[in-house]
Amino acid sequence: MVTAYTSSLFPVPEYRFTLVTMAQGGIAPEETSHLTTTENTSMTDVNVVLKRFDNPDELREFEKGKFELVTLGGMTIGRATYQPGWKWSEDVGSAMNEAYCHVEHVGMVVSGSATAAMANGEIVEMTPGDLFYVPPSPHDSWVIGNEPYVSLHFMGAAGYAKKGTQDCDTSG
Repeated sequence: MVTAYTSSLFPVPEYRFTLVTMAQGGIAPEETSHLTTTENTSMTDVNVVLKRFDNPDELREFEKGKFELVTLGGMTIGRATYQPGWKWSEDVGSAMNEAYCHVEHVGMVVSGSATAAMANGEIVEMTPGDLFYVPPSPHDSWVIGNEPYVSLHFMGAAGYAKKGTQDCDTSG
């Protein structure tokens, strides 16, 4: 059970509701659940939606990598998984006739290491736990070392490696 408490600074009703996942026998997101106040007054319908990258809304695969997409709350979030030897300009950009990515990215490194290599010569290494912002300036990227690189992408994910677009991704 999750309880939202009232605050003396911001008075709000106290809500009590239980979050149950589908695996635990919960209701489907399309069905409506209700919040009620402690006074049992009906509140606005609230749908809690849970998704996992284990079952993405869309999967984009390419040489030495994949990009899984989940759309949640009007936002598209991506998970990039790149194998050792992956390089954006070779494994993604070459299929789009692009030497550099030009898309803005915001994300977080989950595991492994990779670079964000700007066309101006600046190279930044990204490691687990790093939150990154890569501007929409021309850039390349590649995996460093011999372990797979995994990152979450909160901006720039929707068009990444999508056929028919020039959107692209850095591994960071």
